[in-house]
Amino acid sequence: MSGETDLIKLYSAKILALAADIPHLARLDTPQATVKKRSPLCGSTVTVDLCMQDGRVTQFGQDVKACALGQAAASVVGGAIIGATRAQVETARDQLKTMLKQGGDAPEAPFDGLKVLIPARDYKNRHASILLALDASVEAMAQAEQADCA
Repeated sequence: MSGETDLIKLYSAKILALAADIPHLARLDTPQATVKKRSPLCGSTVTVDLCMQDGRVTQFGQDVKACALGQAAASVVGGAIIGATRAQVETARDQLKTMLKQGGDAPEAPFDGLKVLIPARDYKNRHASILLALDASVEAMAQAEQADCA
């Protein structure tokens, strides 16, 4: 398969549609926690704001400056994270990492939309960008569990 055909497959219509419509694409005014993550390889960044109550995400905002693959991942995360527990988000992050790096299955619901990124397995230089939203969310959730939302 040629390189051009590989890129067409990688940047599918579904990935581009997700990247164009990212949920919760606004910062929160009074988050319990804010975490910014950056991929050193490509420079993509994702900043996550969130609040939690009773162990679940109640408010979520994000600022995404990433490639289409990182944007697509942030889109799926933004659409699924409200109501999620830290254990669910950690599981999704670990499953996404395994899917990309070891050929594992896609993350379970509610993060199963990340399966659209299976073609990115062969593009190791994009893995960090794809993982940014979940990495930032897990860290922010850990911080938020120690704070109160205004």
